[in-house]
Amino acid sequence: QVQLVESGGGLVQAGGSLRLSCAASGRTFSFYAIGWFRQAPGKEDEFVAAISQTGSSTSYADSVKGRFTISRDNTKNTVYLQMNGLKPEDTARYYCAASSEWRPEMSFLQYNYWGQGTQVTVSS
Repeated sequence: QVQLVESGGGLVQAGGSLRLSCAASGRTFSFYAIGWFRQAPGKEDEFVAAISQTGSSTSYADSVKGRFTISRDNTKNTVYLQMNGLKPEDTARYYCAASSEWRPEMSFLQYNYWGQGTQVTVSS
Protein backbone atom coordinates (compact mmCIF):
# COMPACT_ATOMS: atom_id res chain seq x y z
CA GLN A 1 0.00 0.00 0.00
CA VAL A 2 1.11 3.58 -0.59
CA GLN A 3 -0.04 6.72 1.19
CA LEU A 4 -0.23 9.99 -0.72
CA VAL A 5 -0.28 13.53 0.67
CA GLU A 6 -0.80 16.57 -1.53
CA SER A 7 0.39 20.07 -0.70
CA GLY A 8 1.01 23.40 -2.36
CA GLY A 9 -2.51 24.54 -3.09
CA GLY A 10 -3.75 28.03 -2.34
CA LEU A 11 -5.30 31.20 -3.68
CA VAL A 12 -3.64 32.84 -6.68
CA GLN A 13 -4.60 35.48 -9.20
CA ALA A 14 -5.22 34.60 -12.82
CA GLY A 15 -1.94 34.30 -14.68
CA GLY A 16 -0.10 33.22 -11.56
CA SER A 17 1.66 29.98 -10.73
CA LEU A 18 1.55 27.26 -8.12
CA ARG A 19 3.52 24.07 -7.64
CA LEU A 20 1.68 21.13 -6.16
CA SER A 21 3.52 18.27 -4.50
CA CYS A 22 2.42 14.70 -3.98
CA ALA A 23 4.51 12.99 -1.32
CA ALA A 24 4.32 9.23 -0.98
CA SER A 25 5.13 6.79 1.77
CA GLY A 26 4.74 3.07 2.03
CA ARG A 27 5.68 0.63 -0.68
CA THR A 28 8.34 1.46 -3.24
CA PHE A 29 7.28 4.70 -4.83
CA SER A 30 8.97 3.95 -8.13
CA PHE A 31 6.58 1.02 -8.71
CA TYR A 32 3.75 3.47 -9.32
CA ALA A 33 2.65 5.76 -12.06
CA ILE A 34 1.16 8.93 -10.61
CA GLY A 35 -1.74 10.92 -11.92
CA TRP A 36 -3.24 14.26 -10.99
CA PHE A 37 -6.98 14.75 -11.14
CA ARG A 38 -9.18 17.66 -10.15
CA GLN A 39 -12.76 18.16 -9.15
CA ALA A 40 -14.59 21.45 -9.22
CA PRO A 41 -17.85 21.92 -7.32
CA GLY A 42 -20.71 20.28 -9.16
CA LYS A 43 -18.43 18.71 -11.75
CA GLU A 44 -17.01 15.25 -12.29
CA ASP A 45 -13.40 14.25 -11.73
CA GLU A 46 -11.19 15.50 -14.50
CA PHE A 47 -7.84 14.04 -15.53
CA VAL A 48 -5.07 16.64 -15.44
CA ALA A 49 -1.71 14.94 -15.98
CA ALA A 50 0.13 11.69 -15.37
CA ILE A 51 3.69 10.42 -15.26
CA SER A 52 5.08 6.93 -15.68
CA GLN A 53 7.03 5.04 -13.05
CA THR A 54 10.43 6.22 -14.30
CA GLY A 55 9.26 9.64 -15.41
CA SER A 56 10.12 8.92 -19.04
CA SER A 57 6.52 9.30 -20.19
CA THR A 58 3.94 11.94 -19.38
CA SER A 59 0.47 12.83 -20.53
CA TYR A 60 -1.70 15.92 -20.15
CA ALA A 61 -5.27 16.96 -20.59
CA ASP A 62 -5.72 19.28 -23.54
CA SER A 63 -6.97 21.99 -21.18
CA VAL A 64 -3.59 22.21 -19.41
CA LYS A 65 -1.08 21.39 -22.15
CA GLY A 66 1.58 24.04 -22.41
CA ARG A 67 0.72 25.45 -18.97
CA PHE A 68 1.21 22.56 -16.54
CA THR A 69 4.25 20.32 -16.16
CA ILE A 70 4.36 17.06 -14.23
CA SER A 71 7.64 15.69 -12.91
CA ARG A 72 8.86 13.27 -10.29
CA ASP A 73 11.83 12.73 -8.03
CA ASN A 74 11.92 9.10 -7.01
CA THR A 75 14.74 9.80 -4.54
CA LYS A 76 12.33 12.03 -2.64
CA ASN A 77 9.20 9.92 -3.25
CA THR A 78 7.52 13.02 -4.65
CA VAL A 79 5.67 14.04 -7.79
CA TYR A 80 5.25 17.69 -8.69
CA LEU A 81 2.70 19.55 -10.77
CA GLN A 82 3.98 22.95 -11.85
CA MET A 83 1.02 25.09 -12.87
CA ASN A 84 1.68 28.28 -14.80
CA GLY A 85 -0.70 30.67 -16.48
CA LEU A 86 -3.49 29.71 -14.11
CA LYS A 87 -7.05 30.51 -15.12
CA PRO A 88 -10.22 30.80 -13.02
CA GLU A 89 -11.45 27.59 -14.65
CA ASP A 90 -8.50 25.76 -13.05
CA THR A 91 -10.16 26.29 -9.67
CA ALA A 92 -10.74 22.86 -8.15
CA ARG A 93 -9.56 20.42 -5.55
CA TYR A 94 -6.53 18.62 -6.93
CA TYR A 95 -5.82 15.00 -6.07
CA CYS A 96 -2.87 12.77 -6.82
CA ALA A 97 -3.32 9.05 -7.32
CA ALA A 98 -1.07 6.02 -7.78
CA SER A 99 -1.41 3.15 -10.21
CA SER A 100 0.76 0.08 -10.74
CA GLU A 101 -0.08 0.31 -14.44
CA TRP A 102 0.98 2.86 -16.99
CA ARG A 103 -0.79 3.99 -20.10
CA PRO A 104 -0.83 7.61 -21.24
CA GLU A 105 -4.55 7.91 -20.70
CA MET A 106 -5.96 6.04 -17.75
CA SER A 107 -9.26 6.73 -16.11
CA PHE A 108 -9.52 7.38 -12.41
CA LEU A 109 -10.82 3.80 -12.05
CA GLN A 110 -7.35 2.49 -12.85
CA TYR A 111 -5.72 4.26 -9.93
CA ASN A 112 -5.54 2.30 -6.71
CA TYR A 113 -4.50 4.87 -4.11
CA TRP A 114 -5.59 8.46 -3.61
CA GLY A 115 -4.59 11.40 -1.48
CA GLN A 116 -6.96 13.77 0.31
CA GLY A 117 -6.44 16.59 -2.13
CA THR A 118 -5.36 20.22 -2.01
CA GLN A 119 -7.51 23.19 -2.95
CA VAL A 120 -6.50 25.52 -5.77
CA THR A 121 -8.47 28.73 -6.21
CA VAL A 122 -7.73 31.12 -9.05
CA SER A 123 -9.27 34.57 -8.83
CA SER A 124 -10.04 36.65 -11.91
